[in-house]
Amino acid sequence: MPSSPATPTQIQQQMQALRAAYAEKIGERVLQIEQSWDRLVKDDWNLETLRTLHRMVHSLAGSGATFGFTYLGTIARTLEILLTSILETGNPPIALQRIQVHALLASLRQSIHEPEQNLPELTAFIPSQSPLPNRGDSHLIYLVDDDPELAEDLALQIGYFGYDVVRYHNSTDLKEAVLQQLPAAILTDITFSEGDSAGIEMISALRKQLGSNMPPVVFMSLREDLTARLEAARAGGKAYFTKPVSVPSLVDKLDELTRAHPQEAYRVLIVDDESHLAVYYSLILQRTGMVTQVVTDPFDLIPVMSEFNPDLILMDVYMPHCSGLELGTVIRQQPAYVGIPIVFLSTETDLNKQLDAMNLGGGDEFLTKPIQPDHLIMAVYSRAQRARTLRSLMATDSLTGLLNHTTTKEQLVQETLRAERSQSSLAFAMLDLDHFKSVNDTYGHATGDRVIKSLSRLLQQRLRRTDTIGRYGGEEFAVILPDTDGATACKIMNDIRQRFAQIRQQSEDEEFSATFSCGIAVYPTFSDVGSLKTAADKALYRAKHQGRNRVVLAEK
Repeated sequence: MPSSPATPTQIQQQMQALRAAYAEKIGERVLQIEQSWDRLVKDDWNLETLRTLHRMVHSLAGSGATFGFTYLGTIARTLEILLTSILETGNPPIALQRIQVHALLASLRQSIHEPEQNLPELTAFIPSQSPLPNRGDSHLIYLVDDDPELAEDLALQIGYFGYDVVRYHNSTDLKEAVLQQLPAAILTDITFSEGDSAGIEMISALRKQLGSNMPPVVFMSLREDLTARLEAARAGGKAYFTKPVSVPSLVDKLDELTRAHPQEAYRVLIVDDESHLAVYYSLILQRTGMVTQVVTDPFDLIPVMSEFNPDLILMDVYMPHCSGLELGTVIRQQPAYVGIPIVFLSTETDLNKQLDAMNLGGGDEFLTKPIQPDHLIMAVYSRAQRARTLRSLMATDSLTGLLNHTTTKEQLVQETLRAERSQSSLAFAMLDLDHFKSVNDTYGHATGDRVIKSLSRLLQQRLRRTDTIGRYGGEEFAVILPDTDGATACKIMNDIRQRFAQIRQQSEDEEFSATFSCGIAVYPTFSDVGSLKTAADKALYRAKHQGRNRVVLAEK
């Protein structure tokens, strides 16, 4: 089962227990290494026995220093290098090499009794665990402007995108409201009857009073000078808009400030036959909020991967029966796992050998044991972050950030199968902007792109997080609504259609409105993906044929 983060104290205790368990086994491990060497001499240099001995010494070299036995790790690493040179020749060692091995084995036995060093503390590089300040209702916006007509119109336009806007005409009323209930954000003019910078002074006073609980502030003004912008930034303003305010740009900024959801934890699969070491790495990564899964038998990896769905694989190079390089090659041969970063771990310090290992095993990075916790965390975090970003870009549309055509179809397949298993309903809606070619021809493609973005934003605002929204192509969108029947889907899409028609779209010279038509098909009325898509598309065609700007439900 995946391991989720524990408390810092629990993790430190678990790490100390791991080290204690490791310390108890050191003598036994050194004895096994000595016995393996004896067998190697008696078996007249059996190559397989030599490889086993090398792997045992490699494991001890990587884990010794990690658990605070620095001298033991150093001796084991020296012995590993010597055994590597013997392996590379393929011949029995010369007399001098035998003498060196015996000397190193004696030193290894003596190093068992060295003083233990403290395990590294994890406080210096751990993200803050302090609670986030209260940001209030994520839909509530306080709008402060002494122009009633402008405030009413702006509140109406913002409201179409799912925000609850409360208007105030002076700083006194706003202060009282903020102290009673925190909004998600404050939208305020700079200039009031009290002075040209009264809005900035009001926000500065509120910030001193609220401290870290101060909601994000967006300033707007007729003033375009640097002085006004600088004063607004010094007061903590997150954005500055000049009047007349571009509503789509303003809503973009409000979305950014108020809709930030916690990032899903990175998932790291750790593959190492040294169980103590694998669990140690797991604890370090858990402490930063990552979710980990440990695999100690390479032959268990593939089924675990399909279930765990990792963002990154952290894998030892030397393992019995199957090396990390061989395992990396197998992973890379499967299309589903081509993009997953593989970070190799080994005591190998030769750069050329590291590069060869990454080339042969399809690795993305090579970390040398023993590795410092902060180095491990940053290497894993940066690779996992980059991989997730790339996967997101491959699955989404560049203009809107919605799922692209291919990914939307994949989601429809998955949701239809889920509906079939749970015997629930599923609605699939196809949307198409009306007369969109005319919009591009009249106002230009840049304006057309803004219309597409405004619809995508409205869909994201008004639909549930469990719903799937995709840009199906051009001016066409697709929406998947799990656990939704036809009547409910029609009501939802009609509400969005009406709101969208009321949004003022803006070109450089004038304002206009846009509409869309929608066709909906429902599972199980249409029992497979193909019939769902065909029925929704035909319903969309009927909506267009009946006059556009309407929602039509497909019937069997």
